[in-house]
Amino acid sequence: MRARIWGCRGSLATPGRETLRYGGNTSCVELALADGSTLVLDAGTGLRALGLKLAAEGVRTIHLCLTHLHIDHIEGLGFFAPLWSAETELHVWGPPSQIRTLRERIAHYLAPPLFPFDLAAIPSRLYFRDAPAASWQIGGATVRAETVSHPGPTLGYRVEEDGRSLAYMPDHEPALGVELESLSSDWVSGYGIAAGSSALLHDAQYTEGEYPEKVGWGHSSVADAVAFARIAETERLVLFHHDPLHTDGDLVELESRAGELWRNGGPPPELAFEGMEIEL
Repeated sequence: MRARIWGCRGSLATPGRETLRYGGNTSCVELALADGSTLVLDAGTGLRALGLKLAAEGVRTIHLCLTHLHIDHIEGLGFFAPLWSAETELHVWGPPSQIRTLRERIAHYLAPPLFPFDLAAIPSRLYFRDAPAASWQIGGATVRAETVSHPGPTLGYRVEEDGRSLAYMPDHEPALGVELESLSSDWVSGYGIAAGSSALLHDAQYTEGEYPEKVGWGHSSVADAVAFARIAETERLVLFHHDPLHTDGDLVELESRAGELWRNGGPPPELAFEGMEIEL
């Protein structure tokens, strides 16, 4: 399994000179599975460039797993080239709701006045599916989803293949103002998804100074991201969902702080960046 990051910015796309190093596109990660299957995590603005690549490669069957439906995680969907091909079979997985189906919720965005066309005009074969409570198979990988702490129905995903695992929680606030390491693991949101993972892509939107003013907004401080990774005993922590106000220089400082806090052994935490590849 190989992961490639196409977008790792949080909340709002931020193109410009100050974000060139780590990128300004919002959440989107491509997973190339060993059997050739394509799995995509989230549909932020990074999905546009990924779609051009997949269309050029002639990929026809794609699985898209959405963590939640905030706009920064779905706004690339209408600009995803394979969506507009009748040859594409697109399976969209997402958090279940007791009120509306996943298709109905996505249709709020892919419809006028927010978008020029509605779902009925899209030629690809679309299948909308609630992420099940039990694990399921996509290609040769086992996928599991679990509700995590973030405003609105939100999932964390774990993808396992050949004894290696990737945990993905781009929007996650496990602490909610308490000391994470004062809690037992069964009280820590997302622990089951991240525990013992080979690599963890995790929300680290705020500095320790910024977080007290943002408690309850659904995102982690860098200290809480490191503490969560330590509790979960992940092998590799990749800091994700960069704040739109953070420049490349700010992110370098955040990464340095994560390294100071890291006590897991192995490689220190690293910043996600567009084009980053993770081999598992």
